[in-house]
Amino acid sequence: MRTVDSRREFLRGLAVGSMVLPAGTMLGQEAIHLGSRVVEAPNVYRSGPAVIENGKVVQPRHEIRVLSDTEVLVVGGGCAGVIAALAAARAGQRVTLVERYGCFGGLWTAGLVLIVLATHVKTQAGLTKCVRGIGDELLQRLLAIKGGIINQGPGMRNPTSDPEATKYVMAEMLREAGVEILLHSWAVNAIMQSNDVKGVVFESKSSSYAITSRIVVDATGDGDVYAAAGAEHVRHIHRIGLVHRLGNVDRIDNSTAAAGAGTRKPGAVTPHPSVRWVNMQGPQGDCLDVKTLTQTELDGRRAVWQQVKALQQRPGHEQVFLLDTASQLGIRASRTLKGLVVPTYEEAMKGKRYRDSVGVGGGGDFLGERACDIPYGALVPVKVDNLLAAGRCIAGDNLMMNYLRLIGPCLVSGQAAGAAAALAVQRRRRPRDLEVVQLQALLKKQGVHFG
Repeated sequence: MRTVDSRREFLRGLAVGSMVLPAGTMLGQEAIHLGSRVVEAPNVYRSGPAVIENGKVVQPRHEIRVLSDTEVLVVGGGCAGVIAALAAARAGQRVTLVERYGCFGGLWTAGLVLIVLATHVKTQAGLTKCVRGIGDELLQRLLAIKGGIINQGPGMRNPTSDPEATKYVMAEMLREAGVEILLHSWAVNAIMQSNDVKGVVFESKSSSYAITSRIVVDATGDGDVYAAAGAEHVRHIHRIGLVHRLGNVDRIDNSTAAAGAGTRKPGAVTPHPSVRWVNMQGPQGDCLDVKTLTQTELDGRRAVWQQVKALQQRPGHEQVFLLDTASQLGIRASRTLKGLVVPTYEEAMKGKRYRDSVGVGGGGDFLGERACDIPYGALVPVKVDNLLAAGRCIAGDNLMMNYLRLIGPCLVSGQAAGAAAALAVQRRRRPRDLEVVQLQALLKKQGVHFG
């Protein structure tokens, strides 16, 4: 279709225009004010302004431009969405990944939640790696970058990565796999035909636009797509935090610290000795309410500044400074799917195994270090078709979702969703009708661990 061809021409133009520059040089050598010019550009493709009718704001009905058509559409470029896109692309499908921010990784990177929890299970024989496959490949690639990751290797678990290195590696892996990427686009609605999801409508600076697809993977974290599609789900109230990083932590002078203050450095380790990351539990709140999010953001930044100021007043800590705060709030839970299977905390504590397991996540503290099966049914809506969930918005009860939202399990559910989407396209079946044995075989081929 013409819209697809136009988009590909645009992307080819971007590729031709990009270049690798020698160290120390800048893109464009002329004075910066000489680089601007006036161009002819089409009007933003919208319906025109909303109007007030009988005291109500009404937006005119209008046709939404179809930007492209794809086989697998992944919405959300956090850790689960990235792995889902890679799994589907490596299985041979045309994949488009759409992300609302300007980078990949979600709370792992933009949220500065840098530790990858629940990667291994601890047994009497030692540590067993559970997060394998594409997720572990990503972690291994970070080892090749100076300052990219720590605690990744034999005898170590729950590694901590540098956010910028993680953003870079994710983007490179996606481009290598041939995934079509769109950033700065917010999912606003599902495209439905009867009970089938046929694509998603997005809002962007350019315009409103639609992407149609055979299968959609909802990796938004908040279940935005499946909520719009009418899939049954559960709303949660949870703590909303704001993470920050401190610099110059290696310059703390404990010899001048106040008596009894101790020598423990603030925050948690990062790949850089001078930097620590500091989590914040934050208040309980509705993560889907814009006023709550706004107030929490403002209050969180004030609290961070106050904490840093108090820290700087401690003897020996004068050179510590606020390096940065997360560019997105630490949303722990908002919606979880009502799936064909809903894993529960009680079942996990009893060590339940699922016949439709799509991988095993590592042990979590509050689960007593038990490794946990992730069932395929937790990714599949009860009624809506051609849709899968991935990441922290998959099915799980109010306690179990505190495990399933961790980065390690999200890497596992993301790969499962991407592989299932690819298989559904290949077999021309609805996700709920897939032969789980065939999905498990594909996942094993992609390196997933089943315990």
